[in-house]
Amino acid sequence: MRDPFKIDSPTCISFSGGRTSAYMLWRVLQSNGGLPAEAVVCFANTGKEAPETLKFVQDCATNWQVPITWVEYGRGVVTPETASRNGEPFAALIAKKHYLPNPIARFCTSDLKVVPIAAAAPEDADTMIGVRADEPRRLPKLRARGLLVPLADDGITQADVQSFWKGQRFDLGLEFNDGGTPLGNCDLCFLKGPNQIKSLIADKPERAIWWAAQEELIGATFRSDRPSYAAMLHNAQAQVDFIGHDEEAIPCFCGD
Repeated sequence: MRDPFKIDSPTCISFSGGRTSAYMLWRVLQSNGGLPAEAVVCFANTGKEAPETLKFVQDCATNWQVPITWVEYGRGVVTPETASRNGEPFAALIAKKHYLPNPIARFCTSDLKVVPIAAAAPEDADTMIGVRADEPRRLPKLRARGLLVPLADDGITQADVQSFWKGQRFDLGLEFNDGGTPLGNCDLCFLKGPNQIKSLIADKPERAIWWAAQEELIGATFRSDRPSYAAMLHNAQAQVDFIGHDEEAIPCFCGD
């Protein structure tokens, strides 16, 4: 059986900044004796990732001696030192479109991540993403688009990923619970479950300020089936239970 992590043609490895995609990168390095000359590793920064995510990306590059290209919407290639930390790329995209992404029109994923990564990839490169075998709902569409999913092809599950990181000398400094990393990807992404959002705002209310500001700017909300971020912030500060039910988070290209 062919090693799904073996690279023999131009390939862009999409690194979300989470444990799963980092494990994928490690497997690529092991299978190829380092990063092949025809491959590039790209991390798309939205400016709303947790500081721990940005540090983790740098730690992977340093500990594994692998170059990681940082890209941003509207700026192209940036460096870890010049990368945005306050949602600037995301805010610029919203201001340009003058409407908010939502669960139906998730243009933030395509414009903030897919497009900038594609622009930095080698010509005619395949794209490799970190989707596991225990994420079956995502796989058919991804494979239909021609994306490479070596973790799924190799039968890798969340348990395998977590087991790997327990044995490493460094790790993503974000808590893993309930089968995921609540602060992975954009901090209060509207695709996260409502109880997850509630918990994250209660833990650090200032997380909601940027999201509330975008809704105020556009005069709309990221989701019509939930309170505004300003209302959620107010209720969190008043210790009001503003969401009476939970629902499953919606996965997207962003990874873990």
